[in-house]
Amino acid sequence: MSARRLGLPRRAVSQILLTQLAIAAGVVILATGLFLAPLSAQLDDQAMRRALAIAQSAAADPALAAGVLDSGASADSPVQASAERIRRATGAEYVVVLDLDGIRRSHPSTDRIGLHVSTDPSDALAGREVMEIDEGTLGRSARGKVPLLAADGEIVGAVSVGIAYDSVRERLLGAIPGLLAYAGGALAAGALAAYLLSRRIQRQTRDLAFSDIAGLLAEREAMLHSIREGVIALAPDGRVRLVNDEAARLLGLAPDAAGSSAGRPLDDLLGAGRTADVLSGRVTGHDLLTVQGPRVLVANRMPTEDGGAVATLRDRTELEHLGRELDSTRGLIDALRAQDHEHANRLHTLLGLLELGLHEEAVKFVTEVAGVHRTTAEQVTEKVHDPLLAALLVGKATVAAERGVPLRLAAATLLPDRLVDPGGLVTILGNLLDNALDAAAGSAAPLVEVELRAEGRTAVLRVRDSGPGVPAARREEIFTEGWSTKQPRAHRERGLGLALVRRLAERQGGSARAGEAADGGAEFSVVLPEALA
Repeated sequence: MSARRLGLPRRAVSQILLTQLAIAAGVVILATGLFLAPLSAQLDDQAMRRALAIAQSAAADPALAAGVLDSGASADSPVQASAERIRRATGAEYVVVLDLDGIRRSHPSTDRIGLHVSTDPSDALAGREVMEIDEGTLGRSARGKVPLLAADGEIVGAVSVGIAYDSVRERLLGAIPGLLAYAGGALAAGALAAYLLSRRIQRQTRDLAFSDIAGLLAEREAMLHSIREGVIALAPDGRVRLVNDEAARLLGLAPDAAGSSAGRPLDDLLGAGRTADVLSGRVTGHDLLTVQGPRVLVANRMPTEDGGAVATLRDRTELEHLGRELDSTRGLIDALRAQDHEHANRLHTLLGLLELGLHEEAVKFVTEVAGVHRTTAEQVTEKVHDPLLAALLVGKATVAAERGVPLRLAAATLLPDRLVDPGGLVTILGNLLDNALDAAAGSAAPLVEVELRAEGRTAVLRVRDSGPGVPAARREEIFTEGWSTKQPRAHRERGLGLALVRRLAERQGGSARAGEAADGGAEFSVVLPEALA
């Protein structure tokens, strides 16, 4: 049944306050009752022990025993006088002295002297002390009975002392106002604490109703697991609070990681690397690029009020591939533009030869120009049998020629058409060639050399350039995401090519390393086991 049907307030803070007040009131009432129950028994016990102590003190008087033996049962006997004196001195309701026959020798009401007692005196006359609460001729009282002994130790009677039970009840009732005052103070303190706590909860819950909070949680779960953007929530101590389905997919986690990752440290979940550094905040900035497995991701991190953070991930792999294709296309366009210019010059030269009647020289000139391009394509296809790699090398050779950088194949190059993943090798070779051409351009003797060969089922790729090379201390650093010596371009970030090369190589169980070429430039080596079918 809902809070509205019960007539309760809808706001969560109001319901919590009423619940806390009800709990505090219940606890106070229960504590008061638990305190009063033993208090009543304790007061009864105190009254009976007081009556017993008065009776013991009276029985210890030798004159009282002697009076029982020497005088009769009368209102003016010394026993009555002694008993009344003790009663008035102690505030007892009665002090009754009786003989062995149970006949009263003293009583506050003198007309009852000489009569048999109303309660059984056998225990006291048998030598046993008795404490009890019982009904007598004077009403309900707390009683103490002790035997009365003569000088020789013989029992000659008994002494019965009663404390009015109304006085015990009055003490109990007198304690209740003070107890209620303490209980009221405790209830007031509890109500104040409940109010302060409810105000804090009100601020934290934005004064929402429980149904609203439940709805928001349900919407949050549905939204986080349905959006096509990865979301990771982190606690202040760096542990994972939440991983949605898209984040698990982008990070290459297990299918059930979205539910089983909660509570795990981020470094344990992802391992050491740039991705963990970006998500944990050790690397700061907006739209940070990172490579996780074969994917290029864009990450943003937003701190939360409690010291944690929420990180979002977007897949930029396709965009990065498009950017690289755009780079290649622009390079090809530049090469075609240059070739068009050169082609016009060649046509003018050919036209001049024909107009001068130098027909043999014109034929020789055309043969040489056509042979250069044909020779380059034939050399590539003879050594590299995979059509994708061959086309890439021919295109890069054209771009390299226009940039004034010779691109040649090493003598050991020979790669059969049995590649398992030619697209991956095209990405690796394309990135290495782009970097090599950039490094070799402008050097004293520009040159880029490519070596592709097979060793059983292992593909070995080496790209050498005549550039300045890579210092030994930085040969591992250059494979990290974001590291680059070039200015970023408008359509994409720098510093991802070599990181992708290493990730693609490692994904196939291989390796990518940077070293020094024989002529002093850089040499990049990639080894891909099981790359050939």
